[in-house]
Amino acid sequence: MADVKHEKFENALKAAKVPVLVLDNKWHRLFKKIGITDDIKRLEKELNELLKRQGKINNEMKALKKIKSDLMGEIVNNMDDGDDSRDSKASNKKLDDNKRLINEANDKMASYEDEMLELPREIDRVNKELMLHTMDLCYDKLSENTDQIEEIANWIRDIRIQLKKNVIRKQEMEMNNADLYTFMHNIFGNDVMDLFDMRYEPKLRVPENKKEEMVE
Repeated sequence: MADVKHEKFENALKAAKVPVLVLDNKWHRLFKKIGITDDIKRLEKELNELLKRQGKINNEMKALKKIKSDLMGEIVNNMDDGDDSRDSKASNKKLDDNKRLINEANDKMASYEDEMLELPREIDRVNKELMLHTMDLCYDKLSENTDQIEEIANWIRDIRIQLKKNVIRKQEMEMNNADLYTFMHNIFGNDVMDLFDMRYEPKLRVPENKKEEMVE
């Protein structure tokens, strides 16, 4: 299902500039809230390897350029020294070695340059795929949270309705008790009611205002 969703966004994302996610600390902190999937772990590792490779090639290119510059400098210096028959053989060997090393450096640099053309595209591809998986996970979590929010909201609404009903029911029963007590008081009188009040209290509660009305 995720692959189908990803295909829908591929064309739209071609022109989008997505920051390298694994270099963003906020991206890493995100998974403390939502967890992480095996696909995201796999893509994160793949992207880190590509970035390491890019950094390694950059460093090696700098080193090769330095070596090449030093070798060229030695060749120029040997040419400026003039032709000394005593050192001619050694100088020629040194010159041949330097040329060989320069050619090797050039071949290696050419290979690295080809790889450096491909690496940014590969990094961008993996990074965008990682973004899609991250968005899938985030929106799944948002959807899950929304469902639970709606469920809780419905529960709260039902509880409020039930609470209102129970408040009304409680008031009605209190009024019924008060009316019933009034009738009993009027029929049986104070003395009898006082005796029964002692028996049924504190289980039986009658509003104090009703008792005061009956005394009056």
